Amino acid sequence: MEAIISALLGDLVGRAISFVAEKRNEQTAVEDLQRLRQLLLRVSAVVEEADGRCVTNRGMIHQASTMREQMFRGYYLLDAFRCREKKTGDEEMSLCSFVQSKFNPAKRFRRLSSDTQIGSIEFGRDVSKELKHVVLVLESMVADMKVFVIILMSYPRMYRQPYGAYLFFDKCMFGRQMEREQAISFLLQADPLGAGSLGVLPIVGPRFIGKSTLVEYVCNDERLRSHFSSILLYSGNGLKDETVMTFRDHCVIKHQNIASGNERSLVVIELIGDVDEGVWKRLLHSAERCMTSGSKIIVTSRSEKMLRFGTTEAIKLSCLSKEAYWYFFKMLVFGSTDPEEHPKLTSIAMEAALGMRGSFIFVYIVAALLRENLSIQFWCRVLRNNRKYLEKNALLAGEYLHEDKPRYVWSLAQTRRVSEDLNLFVLHDIYQKGHAAQGEVPTITLVDVLSRTWSTVPLGKFEILGWRSPIPPYYNYVYACEFVRHKNP
Repeated sequence: MEAIISALLGDLVGRAISFVAEKRNEQTAVEDLQRLRQLLLRVSAVVEEADGRCVTNRGMIHQASTMREQMFRGYYLLDAFRCREKKTGDEEMSLCSFVQSKFNPAKRFRRLSSDTQIGSIEFGRDVSKELKHVVLVLESMVADMKVFVIILMSYPRMYRQPYGAYLFFDKCMFGRQMEREQAISFLLQADPLGAGSLGVLPIVGPRFIGKSTLVEYVCNDERLRSHFSSILLYSGNGLKDETVMTFRDHCVIKHQNIASGNERSLVVIELIGDVDEGVWKRLLHSAERCMTSGSKIIVTSRSEKMLRFGTTEAIKLSCLSKEAYWYFFKMLVFGSTDPEEHPKLTSIAMEAALGMRGSFIFVYIVAALLRENLSIQFWCRVLRNNRKYLEKNALLAGEYLHEDKPRYVWSLAQTRRVSEDLNLFVLHDIYQKGHAAQGEVPTITLVDVLSRTWSTVPLGKFEILGWRSPIPPYYNYVYACEFVRHKNP
């Protein structure tokens, strides 16, 4: 009997200690969350000010970039906590099987360390440690911010249209500030005395990662337009059979400044893959004889083999971090609406963002769908169909969406316009059309296909407009697609 009583007392004492410790941890987490909110307000104000200044110092640019990354991490963690605080047993949440999803950020998240990517862990484990780490990093930044802000205020402001925050995100390149300034710094750099070779900057990255957008924003910078008398864009199909004369004929003049008083030129060469080394050297040697000293070349490609032709550190574009991607997606989806007023929608949006795997095209398409209807049921349906989309397309496994692979597409609505044996919709390929090709752009959009709002069902293969970019170079992304017959068993 004494042993039983002793065991019961020991168990009660252990439970009491665990209860007190848990309450203490919860209280500490609440205090850390309040502190995190305060720090994010201060850091975001400084980051926004830095984005509006024409900063040229590499150290200042790097510090602003680091501050921006930590801001994204802080907001990601804050939103994940907010999702966790909401009960997930509601009827609306059960509609989209929220708790069971492996993508659920309120259930799991990845460690926020920038040095390593550790596998998913239970949100309840070591969460206080993670939160304290982010708070300590931001506190250190805020403590050293005074000198940074003083120097920042000495840089001139950039002209900016009076957009709201969400409109600004929709109309401007996001997350490439460091790469943009790296390119501009190289292009404005004076060549060493006696240097006879042209400076070449390679920009490489996957398809639709934003290479052309980055180059467009770089070329539109007033500093470059004053520095170069002309900016040319090579629009040929390849360099294999090009001579100096044919190369010039295949170039489009993006900018010309006769009053600049110099003859320096910037040539942008957009390629898909690799180029034979002999062809490149021959063309470069010919260009060096007819281009003025100080002229530069930007070459973009999906192939990292192009890095060997660079005369400076190359720019490698990759997907945004999941924290930055979530911040961007949240701004696109909620716009001027406060996400804190819709915690359940925020939870669904976080899961959807993790499932899109860094695709810029996908983020705009899904954001456009969700913005039309702030209904939990509708958002759950989008999320559920997004999961089906990923399950049907095993080729999408990986960090970045393979936009050039044929795949099945889900739909949000069922309608009698489409017979039961035409219930699978296949995207074969995606390609981009320039802003000038407006007459050639399809009238049916991918959103129409997903919501089944078109008036007639096209037969055979046809084209749809996937997305029209609202930022330079204003590409239209067109899908080649068709309905395929598939009888349900």
